[in-house]
Amino acid sequence: MNLHTLLAFWTISILLVATPVADWAYVISAGIRDHAAVVPAVFGLFLGYIAITGTVAGGIGALVAGMPLAVTLLTFAGAAYLIKLGISLLRHPPLPKEGHERETSARRWITKGFAISGLNPKALLFFLALLPQFTNPGSSLPIFLQIAILGCVHTINCVSIYLMVGFGG
Repeated sequence: MNLHTLLAFWTISILLVATPVADWAYVISAGIRDHAAVVPAVFGLFLGYIAITGTVAGGIGALVAGMPLAVTLLTFAGAAYLIKLGISLLRHPPLPKEGHERETSARRWITKGFAISGLNPKALLFFLALLPQFTNPGSSLPIFLQIAILGCVHTINCVSIYLMVGFGG
């Protein structure tokens, strides 16, 4: 892997991360509710993306992608969780009513963030489809390490953008 490949991947990653998706909605919700919740929320998303990076770098991601039923189940699990979060937001709006401050623990923000990014089938498919295209079998680094590096670059991009989005919310 050379610097040009890494910069090309970084550019694509930034463009994708800058596109509003469920992660954005989550960190905006955290920022609206309480600026102190932004860091734990983003940390949870970070942990989910690190888990996906490890899964793909370890080869398990390709195995899962080769099993349509597994991808379908992951898709439904992710969709069900996002629906649950949506219903929860409707029942408990981000701005608490006067006199009804609602504390949410950092652990809860982290857990929700992990579930949002870790159960997101689009993230897994993104990693499976895009990361291998930026690897070089002739490199001195093994493929799994190249994938891990690219996954970490993407995760760092996510954290950077999501912190800005969350604190701007």
